[in-house]
Amino acid sequence: MERLYKDPVETAYNIKDRIRNTLGFSCNVGISTNKILAKMASELKKPDKVHTIFPDEIAEKMWVLPIEELFMVGRATAKKLRSRAITTIGDLAHYDPQIIKLFLKSHGTLVWNYANGIECSPVRENRRPMIKGIGNSTTIAFDVEDERTAHLVLLSLTETVAARLRQSGYCARLVSVSLRTNEFYNCSHQRKINSAIDCTNAIHEVACELFDELWKGQPVRHLGVRVSELCLNDFRQLSLFERDYEKQRTVDRTVDAIRERFGNGSVFRSSFLDSGVRFATGGTVDDEEYPIMSSIL
Repeated sequence: MERLYKDPVETAYNIKDRIRNTLGFSCNVGISTNKILAKMASELKKPDKVHTIFPDEIAEKMWVLPIEELFMVGRATAKKLRSRAITTIGDLAHYDPQIIKLFLKSHGTLVWNYANGIECSPVRENRRPMIKGIGNSTTIAFDVEDERTAHLVLLSLTETVAARLRQSGYCARLVSVSLRTNEFYNCSHQRKINSAIDCTNAIHEVACELFDELWKGQPVRHLGVRVSELCLNDFRQLSLFERDYEKQRTVDRTVDAIRERFGNGSVFRSSFLDSGVRFATGGTVDDEEYPIMSSIL
């Protein structure tokens, strides 16, 4: 950004003032060479301020602060540190890191690095957390004993899974289905897809095929649908032998927009009418990994 904004401090003041003048509330801006120091700077004197903590300012501006002011030092950690006469961030910075690690484990190494202004995670352009998979499951209030009802329950689960998948900006290459019978027998099945998908109908078709292969006619009380092996949905490559769901994807996006504006029950499939199955069943579970600092700072 140096070609556009020569002075980071002047730029920070411009951003802060524009937020106040345009949106009507104040903010603090912290500036430094990495995220931990910028975060610590933003927490200095408030409100409506711009602060810097560059490496040569750590001793003057950060080491004098109480140990509780250090990012990632909570009450329990602070109590352990204070019991060893570590009362300021500077005390921690000058303490033997091997001893810190003895009683705080890997977290001790982390906070010791932070106290010394050491933090090397990159600033990511895409701030979305990396999601491993999205799943949805439900315990059904009655025994499901026929294929049609089971497929309808899978559709209600897929509705929320696919909507969340599109909302997150991902497509999936793996679909899995799990079931539990009324005698608590559990089993699951999964299938890899050649081209990544985010279309509700496409995911539901695979889920139904997996269920049909799994189900042996026993009464079912629990069903789950999960997608994984995710990739960004900004580019998709179909093979010559695969069905093109592009028109259906357009319908899905339109339905998502209507539900977002008017509520989840504003539009749903007629197959759920008088079926005893809700059009959107269960909750949504994301498997997420948060690299340290990336989603917090």
